[in-house]
Amino acid sequence: MNNKELAMKAATLLLKKKALDVVIIDISKKSSFADYFVIASGNSERQIGTLSDEIIEQLAKEGVFAKSIEGKKSSGWILLDYGDVIINIFSIEQRERYNIEKLWGDCAVISIEDEKPLNL
Repeated sequence: MNNKELAMKAATLLLKKKALDVVIIDISKKSSFADYFVIASGNSERQIGTLSDEIIEQLAKEGVFAKSIEGKKSSGWILLDYGDVIINIFSIEQRERYNIEKLWGDCAVISIEDEKPLNL
């Protein structure tokens, strides 16, 4: 699975679990540490934890494992580092505070609606 496919798979998994405002940002032309950010929000600590657990579990079934996991659901932000794909799951409040989309505003946003979501 290439990096874009991994990002799309993560986004699809997040959407299936009812994550809010799921976006993929292609940072490959501006970053040396990763190619894609997948960003999503959860309505509650419980949902943030469930979203994170789902990504970890489903990708592990395919032999893809996180290099690092940062944050806790109680902090309002969990970061899953899959090397060239970094998945950020925020509470709505923390997402507004950190506004990653604005920081990387000069990068291409891949619309999940424009891409064909993976059937899982």
